Amino acid sequence: MLQVNFLRDNKERVLEGLQKRQFRNPGLVDEAITTDEERKKIQFELDSQLAESNKISKEIGLLMKEGKKEEAESAKSKTAKYKESISELKSQLDVKEKELINILYQLPNIPNELVKSGASADDNEIIYQSHDVEGLGEGAIPHWELAKKYNLIDFELGVKIAGAGFPVYLGKGARLQRALVQYFLDKNVEKGYTEVNPPHVVNEASGYGTGQLPDKEGQMYYIQADDLYLIPTAEVPVTNLYRDVLLEEKDLPIKNTAFSQCYRREAGSYGAHVRGLNRLHQFEKVEIVRIEKPENSYAVLEEMVEHIKEILTDLELPYRVLRLCGGDTGFASAMTYDFEVWSAAQEMWLEVSSVSNFETFQANRLKCRYKTDGKSQLVHTLNGSAMALPRIMAALLENNQTEEGIKLPKKIADYARFDVIN
Repeated sequence: MLQVNFLRDNKERVLEGLQKRQFRNPGLVDEAITTDEERKKIQFELDSQLAESNKISKEIGLLMKEGKKEEAESAKSKTAKYKESISELKSQLDVKEKELINILYQLPNIPNELVKSGASADDNEIIYQSHDVEGLGEGAIPHWELAKKYNLIDFELGVKIAGAGFPVYLGKGARLQRALVQYFLDKNVEKGYTEVNPPHVVNEASGYGTGQLPDKEGQMYYIQADDLYLIPTAEVPVTNLYRDVLLEEKDLPIKNTAFSQCYRREAGSYGAHVRGLNRLHQFEKVEIVRIEKPENSYAVLEEMVEHIKEILTDLELPYRVLRLCGGDTGFASAMTYDFEVWSAAQEMWLEVSSVSNFETFQANRLKCRYKTDGKSQLVHTLNGSAMALPRIMAALLENNQTEEGIKLPKKIADYARFDVIN
């Protein structure tokens, strides 16, 4: 969440950033500033009346000690009027503060200056590509057919049990999933991340803390009876470990990794691009989360990018890295890099990871600060997928198909304890 003082002091920059995002309601900036000014006027009047009421209360005590009962009673009648006015002002202040919060919740983060203006994924910048790519040629089949051929994934059985988007992994398919999860976690721990096993449900405050609410409310599964949400990513519970926490400077940086199931309604998704593992309602992902000092966060973002590159190199998959344009950057992010792997049978790029710097946007919502030189200031939060499994699995199956079967990359074969699926 952006701070009102930031909006007021950097209005031109804010409006330019919103324009990069193609944000349709820039008038919210002026609305927030005006609402905050109204809030301040009410607060000033409330503080003045509280001070005057307290002053009169002290005078009443002195008058009573001096035996001046009539004057004390007269003063009491004044305090009664103040109490009524103070109560009304507190009510007005509460309403105005809620109005302001509701406006601020609707404003996305301001993109970093390196982020280009753009409306959609077509405007994203390709900043790195590992290989020239091409299709596998005649006879190559997509992963959903390979999964059926080798009895790795049963999509129809998933439909029977839960509905479309909930596949059932079988045999070597399930073992390959488990091997990938273990490999990703081990790789992250080797880089200094502490493994966390978080809840897979969160409360409303946690959803607001990381920016999923209210922005993506329709995309989250909601458990009405318990007022809880199924997590769309482990980022939400892991980052919320530090909600309402005042850290010491020595505590930073904080590096966490977590494996979880992820649940996304993906409302409105349809078409050929969602076939098979391309888009699911439930999938497995390993996440990395960083809590950093502001001056270090962009160097850390680049470090995280290099870490994901290393993982994809180990997987022997052709990949590319994109810096997202303003219109494709997530609501809470100031800068995001997407990683895409080449699906040789489908002859298309599949997103498998996003790495983002949220700067203080989440920290302000979370009230996560750290002490430095006797003062407290907001931290910067970052997160990334390391990695999401469905499209990694799709690419591994498609890119490694041969007449003898699917040959796994050595790093993963060592974890899976088999090197060929046939």
